[in-house]
Amino acid sequence: MTKICDGRVVIITGAGRGIGRAHALEFARQGAKVVVNDLGVSSDGKGGSEGPAQEVVNEIKAMGGQALANTADITDWEQTKALVQKTIETFGGLDVVVNNAGFVRDRMFVSCAEDEWDAVIKVHLKGHFCISRHAAEYWRNQSKAGVAVNARIINTSSGAGLQGSVGQSAYSAAKGGIATLTLVQAAEMARYGVTANAIAPAARTRMTEAVFTNMKAPEDGGFDVNDPANIAPLVVWLGSADSKDVNGRVFEVAGGKIGVSDGWRDGPTVDKGARWNPADVGTTVRDLIAKALVPQKVYGA
Repeated sequence: MTKICDGRVVIITGAGRGIGRAHALEFARQGAKVVVNDLGVSSDGKGGSEGPAQEVVNEIKAMGGQALANTADITDWEQTKALVQKTIETFGGLDVVVNNAGFVRDRMFVSCAEDEWDAVIKVHLKGHFCISRHAAEYWRNQSKAGVAVNARIINTSSGAGLQGSVGQSAYSAAKGGIATLTLVQAAEMARYGVTANAIAPAARTRMTEAVFTNMKAPEDGGFDVNDPANIAPLVVWLGSADSKDVNGRVFEVAGGKIGVSDGWRDGPTVDKGARWNPADVGTTVRDLIAKALVPQKVYGA
């Protein structure tokens, strides 16, 4: 069987459990050398352990693959710089960054504390920034030196980021920011041989099990639509050399379903050609809304 990522070097954050673990195992099955990054924290970002990352590395090595465990804090500029450098030193290069790590501290907006907001925004947005930024600099330097680059950034957004989710204001804001960050990375990095895409996955994880009680595996042994391993095939393909013509896209993926999300775009417009009188705005706005597509509902609304 063809291994579509044979020889490629991949960093995956939050790869000790759940969706990230499934990514790491599938990349390894497809021939990649995998850096398994995970702090081993709880679902709300507390604590820490080297165990989860090392356990996944042990699984990969047991199947004959190559892997390296890493516990760098993805929100730390110097630690992530060292992680990228260590990856290059160990495996001779870097081809793919999969930003997957994150946690939730769900609250209704009116109850969200400042420290909760800051923690969630930091792990998702800054966490997506740090490693990708260091990797991007490496790829740019390679390209300017005349080395052919065929690299990938794969980000993790969420349906909450695309449509919003009641009780998840910080998480939704961060995941929406990640979707937009992906568009900018795609536009800026294409000249260096780098593509950037994002996924909005739905699967059974520690975060979703606490909220959605109907995501258990079927007892009859049928297709487990919520298995986190269902997300990995798309991510692994996006990380392969074959995906070089796909850039700046956000994919929704769940079970056996893959879809392309159609984000914000210009809608109906009225141009008066002069400054508006506030009293005249209401009628025009309501007319525009009547002509526009009806927005999807916020999750939980």
